[in-house]
Amino acid sequence: MTDFTMQKGDDGVAIITWDVPGKSMNVLSFDGLRELDACMTDALADDAVKGIVITSAKDSFAAGMDLNVLARMKEEAGDEPARGLFDGIMQMHGVLRKIERGNMDPKTNKGGKPVAAALPGTALGIGLEIPLATHRIFCADDPKAKIGLPEIKVGLFPGAGGTTRIVRKLGAMAAAPLLLEGKLSDPKKAKSLGIIDEVVEDPMAAAKAWVLEATDKDLVKPWDDKGYKMPGGAPYHPAGFMTFVGASAMVNGQTQGVYPAAKAMLSAIYEGALVPFDTALKIEARWFVNVLMNPSSAAMIRSLFINKGALEKGANRPEAPDQTVKKVGVLGAGMMGAGIALVSAQAGIEVVLIDQAQDAADRGKAYTESYFDKGIKRGKSTAEKKAAALDRITATTDYDALKGCDLVVEAVFEDPKIKADVTAKAEAVLGEDAIFATNTSTLPISDLAKASKRPGQFIGIHFFSPVEKMLLVEIIKGRETGDRAVAKALDFVRQIRKTPIVVNDARFFYANRCIIPYINEGIRMVAEGVEPALIENAAKLVGMPLGPLQLVDETSIDLGAKIARATKAAMGDAYPDDAVDEVIFWMEGEGRMGRKAKAGFYAYDEAGKRQGLWEGLAAKYPRADTQPDVTEVQHRLLFVQVLEAVRALEEGVLEDIREGDVGAILGWGFAPWSGGPFSWLDILGAPYAAERCDALTAAHGARFTCPALLREMAEKGQSFYGRFGPKAEAA
Repeated sequence: MTDFTMQKGDDGVAIITWDVPGKSMNVLSFDGLRELDACMTDALADDAVKGIVITSAKDSFAAGMDLNVLARMKEEAGDEPARGLFDGIMQMHGVLRKIERGNMDPKTNKGGKPVAAALPGTALGIGLEIPLATHRIFCADDPKAKIGLPEIKVGLFPGAGGTTRIVRKLGAMAAAPLLLEGKLSDPKKAKSLGIIDEVVEDPMAAAKAWVLEATDKDLVKPWDDKGYKMPGGAPYHPAGFMTFVGASAMVNGQTQGVYPAAKAMLSAIYEGALVPFDTALKIEARWFVNVLMNPSSAAMIRSLFINKGALEKGANRPEAPDQTVKKVGVLGAGMMGAGIALVSAQAGIEVVLIDQAQDAADRGKAYTESYFDKGIKRGKSTAEKKAAALDRITATTDYDALKGCDLVVEAVFEDPKIKADVTAKAEAVLGEDAIFATNTSTLPISDLAKASKRPGQFIGIHFFSPVEKMLLVEIIKGRETGDRAVAKALDFVRQIRKTPIVVNDARFFYANRCIIPYINEGIRMVAEGVEPALIENAAKLVGMPLGPLQLVDETSIDLGAKIARATKAAMGDAYPDDAVDEVIFWMEGEGRMGRKAKAGFYAYDEAGKRQGLWEGLAAKYPRADTQPDVTEVQHRLLFVQVLEAVRALEEGVLEDIREGDVGAILGWGFAPWSGGPFSWLDILGAPYAAERCDALTAAHGARFTCPALLREMAEKGQSFYGRFGPKAEAA
């Protein structure tokens, strides 16, 4: 079983074909790299070979490096992991440099063999870094193909020469969106940006023709030629200096300094731009090792690639026949229902959108029209796609239209009586095999299922708002929910291209269970006299996308008050958040309902744009003379979340820590650099985490009490992934 094979034609062209067995897309392993190296060595040594074309036997070229391999690199690097990693990466540089130099004379830059890349489609990560090392890149004219370097999104940066080559090819300014944001382009856009050279109908034919005609001059990369100057200026050039100053400000502004890969890549770019190319590759390799040695990198790869991918492929799907949804009913055409209808229609599913009044149902359908209009305006969609999506949606008040639906998603008001009413109306016309799902963020599924005649076919599907943007969907099993209902929900979520997590029924399920304490802790600190700006900035500096006060403004303060009253009524004397309610209820009484009212913890202008924190807070809750340090505030904000995640695992609400980590990052943006709550606790180590719990409990109260599970793990020196990860379960 080989990944790379080579055929030498009578025309003198050697074709190296990448085709990883058993994979829909090529990914590079170190075994594959050695095979590519062997093919290149053979072709360069053979006098009968005039030129070389590297291509793929699949519809795409490559999806990148096998991140499972990268995740294991540190473990397998021996007693000196940094040295082992560096040596392995430099071997990769050596292979790509061999392609790039093509056996040309090091002094004259003559006598080399031309090497072209023929890309049948998508080329990402190492799948673009290899072509960048060739002398000319030909790509098929496929508008669906994606070209780019997305490594930054999983906590890495292009470490096989891609960072150094793309900066030298385009200049730091033009390369920034590709490297620092991981932006992808279709082939024509990639050509206009200067990433690839040709977009053609038949890349293989064009590549073969080119290598047979290429001259010595065609083979020499600009950075290997005398007098090379970096586009836009090197760091010591006035223009280049300003570029790097701006890049540094941009990176730190966007990442708040908590993402090690972004800072490391910027260092590799800056330092590499000061030295010759081969030295720059060594610098890139050292900074890449720096990232791989950082536990954040391994955690992000594991959660955002390996675990996320496993969940999307049905890692926790129960045994059941295929449950692909053909026709879905959506009850309630408000913001949530309209969003569910939109993503369902986008996925090619027939949709029946029902509301009490026809004009409300029509407005729900119009949401899809508006969404596509915006996409068309930005060049991201077409009139044909819009028409097809709208044709799939029937907006009506008639429940008889639900006949033939194999799934119904109820998205009406958070009122058990209203939900019970629409459940009965829908089940009256649905077929016996149909699955009924309720979209709720707080109401217990088992209680709502009492309104159903078929509780085994009743399940919770909790979408996050806005539906079309949020990647996570929380699937909640009631006490009587059957396996087929779970499989149906999972298959539906896969169809609409979201990431599912499956949890058991409990108050607030998983996501809201963790995020509400985060909001509450921020509000609690306001009441204590902690500077609101310190609270908000401490949260952002530890990787939270929004501070807790901004988050409650966005979700609305009256909603927070409503949840508080309902929770207090349910919990009685055990209710722990009276100090928080004092602030929330006062804000509600002042009419400061958040962003929607243009008045909340923040002040807003007439257009609803934030103008800074509301100064009136200080009059009601004066600032304390002594302020806590940033780390203390950050630990309060993070520990209240992660301890709820641990308790959810203890209580069986969570069944898989992978779902806990992926759900936290995608659902409410929990510090992505950490890999999620369980990964963060593993980075800290259970003994230190338990110690911090004790200190926080002593200083701030019982909500920080160390869970028994975490205490036990601390005493045994265990980690969450060591004890509960897939490897541990298999052992």
